Amino acid sequence: MAADGLITLRSSFDAGETMARLEAAVRAAGMTVFARVDHAAGAAQIGAPLRPTDLLIFGAAMAGTPLMQAVQTIGIDLPLKALVWADEDGATHLSYNDPAWLATRHGLGEAGKPIAAKMAGALDDLAARATTEIRT
Repeated sequence: MAADGLITLRSSFDAGETMARLEAAVRAAGMTVFARVDHAAGAAQIGAPLRPTDLLIFGAAMAGTPLMQAVQTIGIDLPLKALVWADEDGATHLSYNDPAWLATRHGLGEAGKPIAAKMAGALDDLAARATTEIRT
């Protein structure tokens, strides 16, 4: 199932390691981690099964603030979020919103394109670091 504006990558690692790698990459990039939400733990509290489903909320005011100054409603989609989840076959995935889609959704027009493109590059890099073995 595909959703508009959602980018999903398959990870080479299990859900726990993928999330740990993502969080480390976000912090190494100088971004702020605002929260981590373990949806499976919440489901367990009500006795319901849920495969690993872990959300990281993060961002950088230098990128988000100008977008919100242009169109405040983009604040509903900021800070950025990435979801690490395991499918029914046990494969781990990382999903996040495409910043270009967010810019279109909120009508940022030409003014938002450069920032959205920079965010997209940063997210692509973070996702690659979380889901693949990167050789330097």
